Amino acid sequence: MKIALAQINPTVGDIVGNADLIRRDIRRARDAGARLVVFPELALLGYPPRDLLLKSDLVAANLAAIESLAAETRGIAALVGFVDRNSSHVGRPLHNALAVLDDGRFVARKHKTLLPTYDVFDEARYFEPGPAAVVVEIGGLRLGLSVCEDIWNPEDQDLRNLYPEDPIAALAAHKPDAIVNISASPFVLGKYDTRLALLRRQAAMHCLPVLYCNQVGGNDELIFDGASMAMAADGRILAQARDFEEDLIILDLPPQGNHGPSAPDHATQLRQPRAGVASLHGALVLGLRDYFRKCGFTDAVLGLSGGIDSAVVCCLAAEALGPDHVTAVALPSRYTAAQSNSDAELLARRLGVRFATIPIAEVHQAYEQALAPVFAGCAPDITEENIQARIRGVLLMAMSNKFGSLLLATGNKSELATGYCTLYGDMCGGLAPIGDLPKGHVYELARHLNRDGEIIPAAILTRPPTAELKPNQTDQDTLPPYDTVDRVVQLYVEELASTDDLIAAGIDRPTAERLVRMIDNAEYKRRQAAPVLKVTGRAFGMGRRMPIAKR
Repeated sequence: MKIALAQINPTVGDIVGNADLIRRDIRRARDAGARLVVFPELALLGYPPRDLLLKSDLVAANLAAIESLAAETRGIAALVGFVDRNSSHVGRPLHNALAVLDDGRFVARKHKTLLPTYDVFDEARYFEPGPAAVVVEIGGLRLGLSVCEDIWNPEDQDLRNLYPEDPIAALAAHKPDAIVNISASPFVLGKYDTRLALLRRQAAMHCLPVLYCNQVGGNDELIFDGASMAMAADGRILAQARDFEEDLIILDLPPQGNHGPSAPDHATQLRQPRAGVASLHGALVLGLRDYFRKCGFTDAVLGLSGGIDSAVVCCLAAEALGPDHVTAVALPSRYTAAQSNSDAELLARRLGVRFATIPIAEVHQAYEQALAPVFAGCAPDITEENIQARIRGVLLMAMSNKFGSLLLATGNKSELATGYCTLYGDMCGGLAPIGDLPKGHVYELARHLNRDGEIIPAAILTRPPTAELKPNQTDQDTLPPYDTVDRVVQLYVEELASTDDLIAAGIDRPTAERLVRMIDNAEYKRRQAAPVLKVTGRAFGMGRRMPIAKR
């Protein structure tokens, strides 16, 4: 039996638009001779819908749409993720559900059993779990149905099981011909390899093929990489969808008693997903592009300082939106080096983005004069430095307002972690594309962007990082070396290490205690930061919920 995995890019809440994508791929799969087409988790509503699930009219519209889609399945079956109501009136009011549509009818449903409530997930806020084992017969094949997290709790001594039950083991007890998993699994660096190992473990443990269909696209901070796949019982990849773009892959699953799916229909279905910095590049371009497209913006504006962070953001924006839709602005002060101005202009010219220069020295001087009477008797300090950053923020926001462009914040994770950033200054913006990249990763990505020829001027990669807010300033006047900062951010923020753990890892005590204090004290800034595209295991924002007032 031919089965299609339809890796679509839904927009959260756009039931009409998402239903059109589903109809499109039902037609494409049927035209390709498929008997079944599989769509991602919550494909009809988009993932994660968050508190849109509290809107009863939206839930009703989604239920009406799933009934309408059933009529589209003449001659084919479809598995579609949707939101179902909890008819028992016990527990939470909704189910994260999978609809089985076949030959014009809604024939069965599966309610997600394991509801993740950690990191960026909050499903127990909305959904009631359903039974573990639902097996349906389609085209002579018995398929065990599961939804995303259901496949992430294998009985394995080497893993920490989060839940008391294993839905896949429960399905395997019913001896289906294959396991199907519809998913909305967000990207983080290295996630593909983790998924691959998980699916191989499940396939081998139960001697069953696994068909895995993942969402693709950016929804707010989350980026979904797709990379759907079909796994044979022996761990071979039989079909592999593209990463970071929509795709439709088709494979043959033989009749009962033979658990070895045949080869895919065409070679492109075994395309290898990107890894390492190449996957970061693909994720950030997709996340940036979809944030603009789904929010209704077409153009971006950003401050281009001649430094590494704004250079990388400018490259990503030009690739995601097209250079004609990006305006880069140099905002030199009296402390800005001529090299910074020339590097910024050269980068803008190489990318083909619009470029403007707005000097701020006179504006800065006017601010200082206005504040002189109330600052009388106070020595100059970081206040005067931050005024420059805030002037830049005001001017960039003015351009955003005037031309309807979204301002991109250019700060990285190391700066957000330590608070080495200025509220209402360089933190201004509607999106922080590299806010989850430690400084070292920013340099790595810059070198990757230059892999086929120099786009980012070499001087930007070799000059010491500097905010240029006072004479001869470098970042290391205030911060420890970035490799130390990044190591602490990795351990303390992402791996939840203690100060003693940092010291045991080789960070000297004064540096460890100082950086931990800086990270903790900057929480009030991060709460006011632009949304950050999540690419690591624990990004600032929805996946790290720290109180501001604390001891």
